[in-house]
Amino acid sequence: MLSVGQVVTLLETLAPSRLAEDWDNVGLLVGSPERRLRKMMTCLTLTERTVNEAVTKEVGLVVTHHPLPFHAGRMWTTETLPGRLLWDLVAARICVYSPHTAFDSAERGINQLLAEKLGLQDVAPLVPDTQTPHLGIGRKGSLPAELSLLELAQHVKKSLGIKYARVTGAPNMAVRRVAVGCGAAEELLAVAAQSGCQALVVGEARFHTCIEAEFRRVGLLIVGHYASERFAVEHLATVLQQEFPQVEVWASCEETDPVRWL
Repeated sequence: MLSVGQVVTLLETLAPSRLAEDWDNVGLLVGSPERRLRKMMTCLTLTERTVNEAVTKEVGLVVTHHPLPFHAGRMWTTETLPGRLLWDLVAARICVYSPHTAFDSAERGINQLLAEKLGLQDVAPLVPDTQTPHLGIGRKGSLPAELSLLELAQHVKKSLGIKYARVTGAPNMAVRRVAVGCGAAEELLAVAAQSGCQALVVGEARFHTCIEAEFRRVGLLIVGHYASERFAVEHLATVLQQEFPQVEVWASCEETDPVRWL
């Protein structure tokens, strides 16, 4: 029977932990590599919904993009959300693995998949890894043809299956070179501008980053943290199912975007 350790070995191949940011918490975070598996589930984030699904469906391993625990703590009680989730996971003997920023930067990681989803050509890392230059943080590439920022926004929304996106920049500005950064990747704005990109697509960004984007004449498209990453954990579930056909693998059916436009 498949073990957690065997899955971890594959995940380390797909998204090597050395690619993770120094502040991140990645790898096997809960459980034992010797745990035997019949079912696995991927999700973007461990929440009450996703943990309940994992417990109810008797999952042995959850591969969650966002780590749990994320930050170091002295106490993990049920009076806090992380404590409650960890309590339920451990009680059900569910292991937790998180690739997080290693998966963001991997060869077939979230940013690469996002760039491809948007149809970018000649894709390359925005910040190349010092050891392996074809890997790294973010991605940049070219559209097949020049678009206005408004047209790009419509294209991005259609590609990600979303109804709304927040945009900073003149609607008629010309865009050919585009950078992408999944999640909270607003820190990539400066390097995107220096790389000659006319637009940057991110999951979320602060107000003052939008002002900075205006100053740098870079169109900023903010699509939502969930929309910028969830599709990739669905892709990961497909990859894991192909690699381990002896077990059942799926992306959480209960996970939803906690942010709503009213």
